[in-house]
Amino acid sequence: MRRAAAVIGRALITVGVLILLFVAYQLWGTGIYASQQQSRLRREFSTELRKTPTTTTPTTNPTSTATTEPSPPPPPPGNAVARIQIPKIGLDAIVVDGIATDDLRMGPGHYPLTPLPGQRGNAAIAGHRTTYGAWFGNLDQLSTGDEILIRTVQGFFTYRVYQQLVVDPSDVAVLNPDPARPATLTLTTCNPKYSASQRLVVKAALDSPTPPLPPPRGLPRPSKLVDISSLSGDSGSLIPALITGLIAAAVGGFWWLAYHRHARFMTWIIGAIPFLVALFFFFTYLERLLPANY
Repeated sequence: MRRAAAVIGRALITVGVLILLFVAYQLWGTGIYASQQQSRLRREFSTELRKTPTTTTPTTNPTSTATTEPSPPPPPPGNAVARIQIPKIGLDAIVVDGIATDDLRMGPGHYPLTPLPGQRGNAAIAGHRTTYGAWFGNLDQLSTGDEILIRTVQGFFTYRVYQQLVVDPSDVAVLNPDPARPATLTLTTCNPKYSASQRLVVKAALDSPTPPLPPPRGLPRPSKLVDISSLSGDSGSLIPALITGLIAAAVGGFWWLAYHRHARFMTWIIGAIPFLVALFFFFTYLERLLPANY
């Protein structure tokens, strides 16, 4: 009886340690990856700004030209499209185009089929709240009048928050233009922290004395066509997660047997290395099953 209790106790301790390791990977390990990607995106965005003439004057409140020509379409998914700064919560990040799992691992993602910031309509951006840099981790601290600063290849734009709301994750109506405001910005993330049961939405209006820039030609109504299924996690990672999980369990089992037959420090070290590698790949696929802006 005591032996069975001891085995169960060790098993529970092992499970607890693995859960703690997964939480550490989510909160800190993913942040390292996001930081590396942001460094790369900043270099690429700086290069793009140097070679692209802007259509607005770089001031706190943008002034745009009176052009009626449609804006160019955004770059391919995964490419930098803007820099977002929110002084109140200390946010400074490069926004990529796209809201797929891989896009949001690099930084906040611009919803496809919505205009870019500074353009007429509702520009929408999604971001992680607890993992991969947690760019929108403190979005709930924003209140009416707070500034959101955006830089694109078309210029500098200042938005001011006018609304914060919590909606169902399937509610895409928040991506529609606001009839009362010609140019708005919508930021979305999971809510509450460490959960994806709801979606936190912050809305801001362009603060400019001049009309916003025209959007790309033929931009459709986003809530009719935007695919937000990618925000629910990557279901294609289920099988890889199961396979890598079984591999990690097998490696861990061999490690345990080897150490109990040869209880030496070197045996522990030699077994720990392949187990941690297998565990890393398992955590990578397991994490992708979670909502993309978790």
